[in-house]
Amino acid sequence: MQLQFVGCGDAFGSGGRYNTCFHVTGAAVNFLIDCGATSLPALKRLGIAREPIDLVLITHFHGDHFAGLPFLLLDAQFTRRARPLAIAGPQGIEAKLKAAMEVMFEHSSRTQQRFGLSVIELEPEEKRSFGGVTVTPYPVVHGESGGPFLAYRIEAEGRTICYSADTEWTDALVPAARNADLFVAEAYYYDRIVKNHLSLKTLEAHLGKIDARKLVLTHMSDDMLGRVDTLPYLAAKDGMIVEL
Repeated sequence: MQLQFVGCGDAFGSGGRYNTCFHVTGAAVNFLIDCGATSLPALKRLGIAREPIDLVLITHFHGDHFAGLPFLLLDAQFTRRARPLAIAGPQGIEAKLKAAMEVMFEHSSRTQQRFGLSVIELEPEEKRSFGGVTVTPYPVVHGESGGPFLAYRIEAEGRTICYSADTEWTDALVPAARNADLFVAEAYYYDRIVKNHLSLKTLEAHLGKIDARKLVLTHMSDDMLGRVDTLPYLAAKDGMIVEL
């Protein structure tokens, strides 16, 4: 199984990076984690076929994690997708998706897709299975608008991936990421403490409790990008593949 960083940038494209979108594939699984506004061109740039993608997991409703869905769905319609697609995320995702579709392309939310589309709300700390993928959401802290906000612990093909999503430190990240094969964690700043985002130094203070096998830093500001060559951790880059 592998995870490819289709996009690992922040909301402002720091470092010229695309918005958040991770592509996970294995022997029998094929899914996305988040689908920011730039995700469709980023997928096409990497030559990633969209038809085989069965599931899109959304962590929250900010544009750099969610706003690529209207483009992904219209692309699926115009390329005559036949394979069913599930989109899962926080409470309110169905209404948010319809609203986004209407903002981006008027009347598009009322178009009948040629493929089966399921939009599913996830409850915090309640496991949900999608074929060979089992997802446990954990509530995280990222402000008041654009939520609810979820981190994900994802189990598939004998491997466990955790994605922190955008969040300040919360103890929910410990069970979400404990002993994971891969922990993809936001490190927006190096040591600056701000509300709603995670700094590397804050994350470091808790890594012993998490004990993930592999850590990759993502969603970095210019402050962090200027330091990546000096860090003892792997930092995501657009297109980078991590084998699990």
